[in-house]
Amino acid sequence: MPSSLVTGGAGFIGSHVAEELVGMGHRVVVLDDLSGGFKENVPAGARLVRGSVVDKEIIDKLFASERFDYVFHLAAYAAEGLSHFIKRFNYTNNLIGSVNLTNAAVNAGTVKCFVFTSSIAVYGRNQVPMTEDMAPAPEDPYGIAKYAVEMDLAETREMFGLPYVVFRPHNVYGERQNLGDRYRNVIGIFMNQAMRGEPFTVFGDGRQTRAFSHVSEVAPVIARVCERPDAWGQVFNIGADKPCAVADMAKVVAEAMGVELKLKHLPPRNETVHAYSSHEKILRCFGDVIKPVALEDGIRRMAAWAKTAGPRKPSEFGAIEVAKNLPPGWRL
Repeated sequence: MPSSLVTGGAGFIGSHVAEELVGMGHRVVVLDDLSGGFKENVPAGARLVRGSVVDKEIIDKLFASERFDYVFHLAAYAAEGLSHFIKRFNYTNNLIGSVNLTNAAVNAGTVKCFVFTSSIAVYGRNQVPMTEDMAPAPEDPYGIAKYAVEMDLAETREMFGLPYVVFRPHNVYGERQNLGDRYRNVIGIFMNQAMRGEPFTVFGDGRQTRAFSHVSEVAPVIARVCERPDAWGQVFNIGADKPCAVADMAKVVAEAMGVELKLKHLPPRNETVHAYSSHEKILRCFGDVIKPVALEDGIRRMAAWAKTAGPRKPSEFGAIEVAKNLPPGWRL
């Protein structure tokens, strides 16, 4: 029975990856500090270890006792826009925490492949559609940290022979998303606002475009990379193909939630206006696994779950390091 570690496995995408791995017959250990995840997200058959990737001692003990065959590293604080204002926290969790894992994987000597979930944030702006052969030019601390880990994995393979795969997902939504997170995941934010009787808050005019990806288009591929050694050593964009303006997506959410569409426009953020990627490469390797989900269908599925989960009080990140230029709505 293969043994797999899933960091962030009580969170959104991580819990879906863990569920896929359990279904594939893996012995799964979930490492999660529950800062953004929930115990109920951990699938039956997986074992939860509460802890952070920043805690080197916990990681080293886990690798020594479990002798993992595969590492699926999804733990991250993925609030891209907020990362400008929490640089130290961002780099500690998203970069140093990742290095703790790669060090442990090399030292353990049992890991067949290290699977890392990066982000299209590594590309920066004005590169659409984003393709894997483009030179990354991240413009925020979150993207910088993700690309630094990608480079570190390439160096680690060169120096120590650790096989790895990098996935670059984007704007993933779906069941089990943290509806109370005010800083990221706009579809979840809109659904939570709908249930709280609030208008949908939109930065700028809402014409910025993203290709929103349902989690079922992403998690099965990430899990099954351990069965595709021909994909090891490569970088893949992963997610939906069709870009959609945020304002247009808001209409779909309002309809699915059964509320009248009311938008509250906030001053625009300093962010990439158009971000979507090409998926030709991943279709060549995983075309048999990928099952595209139309945005309307995916949002209806998530809305049905959200109504069952109920509204949540928006979270507050209480350790802002730089308050200058912090967007309205993020101020405590």
